[in-house]
This record gives sequence, C-alpha cells and structure tokens, in this order.
Amino acid sequence: MVYLALFLAVASLVFWVYVLFDVIGSDADRVRLLPKPVWAVIVLLVPKFGPALWFMLGRPPRNPALSSGPAGPPPPFPEYEHPGRARAVSPEEDEAFLRRCRERAEEQRQRAREFQERQERERQEREHRALDQGGDRDRSQERGQGEERREHEGDEDATGSTS
Repeated sequence: MVYLALFLAVASLVFWVYVLFDVIGSDADRVRLLPKPVWAVIVLLVPKFGPALWFMLGRPPRNPALSSGPAGPPPPFPEYEHPGRARAVSPEEDEAFLRRCRERAEEQRQRAREFQERQERERQEREHRALDQGGDRDRSQERGQGEERREHEGDEDATGSTS
C-alpha cells in the first residue's frame, strides 16, 4: 500500500511539472479562457486540480495536422509549397525578373573575366620579374667568369713570356 501511495505521489509530481512546463511553453495568444500568467499561478498554487483544469479549460487546441506527422511522401519540389512565396502577378513582371536575372548573371561573368585577366597579368608579371632577376644573376655570373678568364689569361701571358 505504501508503494502505491509513493508511486501516485511521484506520478502526481511528474504530471504537475509537465503541466507547468506546458503552460509556460504554450503560445499566449492561443491559451483559452484565462490569460497565461493566471493559468501558471493556478497550476502552481493548486497542484492537484490546477493541471486538470489546465487540460480541460485552458490548454490551446493542438493542430491535428502537425501532431499526426507527415501525411505522405514529400512533394517533388517543396519550394513551391510555401504559401507566402513570391509569384509573378503578370507576364511583364515575370519578364522583368528574368531580365534582371540575366543582367546580374552577365555582371557576374564580366567580374569573373576581369578577375581572371588580373590573375593572368599578375602571373605574367611574376614570371617576367623572375626572368629579370634570373637574367641579372646570369649577367653577374658572366661578369665573374669573365674576370676569372682575364686573370687566367694574364697568368698564361706571364708564364708564356718568362719561359
């Protein structure tokens, strides 16, 4: 008998907490009969009958379409199912929209071309600079080799004249 009383007390407490969260989480505009804060006070102060009153009199009606889950397979194009989506009222508006889309696409293509050209110019400039720097190194190396040749030629002349 004690276990049954303990079980009922725990179940009552769990139900009371659930109802309290249900009151707090419900939409204030859809609550029935009394304002939402009044229902919260009733549920808090009358722990046994407050939750029952909330379920019978105050809880907003649930939308059966939302609680039942999906009705069937999703539509092939769900973006068309939005009730507030923009639609062309007249063919002229549709043509104007398409024209703006084409203009925007052309602007994007032009920017992409300019970006590619700029990238190509920068790449060519880097290559040109690398060749110039490599050419300067080659010239300095040629100068160094030329000076060494002259020194060696001078040594040969000196040895040739002494012998």
